[in-house]
Amino acid sequence: MSLFAIKGLSIRRGRLPIVNEASLAVDRGQISVLLGANGAGKTTFLEGLSGIIPVAEGNIEIGGKAIQAARPGARSRAGLAHVEQGRTVFRDLTTEENLRVGLRDAATLSEAYALFPELLPRRAVRAGLLSGGEQQMLVIARALLTRPKVLMIDEMSAGLAPVVVSRLMQTIRRLADEGLAIVLVEQFAALALAVGNRAYVMRRGRIVYDGDCTTLRQSPEKLHAFYLGGAEG
Repeated sequence: MSLFAIKGLSIRRGRLPIVNEASLAVDRGQISVLLGANGAGKTTFLEGLSGIIPVAEGNIEIGGKAIQAARPGARSRAGLAHVEQGRTVFRDLTTEENLRVGLRDAATLSEAYALFPELLPRRAVRAGLLSGGEQQMLVIARALLTRPKVLMIDEMSAGLAPVVVSRLMQTIRRLADEGLAIVLVEQFAALALAVGNRAYVMRRGRIVYDGDCTTLRQSPEKLHAFYLGGAEG
């Protein structure tokens, strides 16, 4: 049994189906990469998992415990952390004040600074004045201070320089190697597949590929076909 298992999840906005019977799984020490073109339903999928929006059908389990009926706070306490798209920092609070929001279960600020030393000299700076890369480090570190079992990250690389993206990808891989289960939604497929274990491709709200990352990374033409609608698998 996977630590985090989603089975047959469907999400609607009004009467419009956005996600259709999608299933995904990730275990400790693994990264599951969710790919797909803009508008495929990836962000909506994560929002349904974390409870930001309701789901119409399906099961969401952490450690075998169903959480699809739980409120967002209860899902967080069950071990689910969601780093949303757009680097949602508290802009008027300092870096350190942002981190303190996430403190839970004897977590310490030193853990965040050890993970991202770049934040230490910026600890008294308002988060709204940080660079995009620093803000992304901040929201990831803040999520980790909640002591999650599963970390979901939506479009981590958006708007960032390649060197910063590479740094973040290496950190995400290290966190997985230390036992965290990670679901990564990413626009840069090659980079995500290079650090991931299992890959999923979503098209029009449906999972059209479920397999290992290496196979998909070595078949860019197949990935291209999935995006354009010319393949199923």
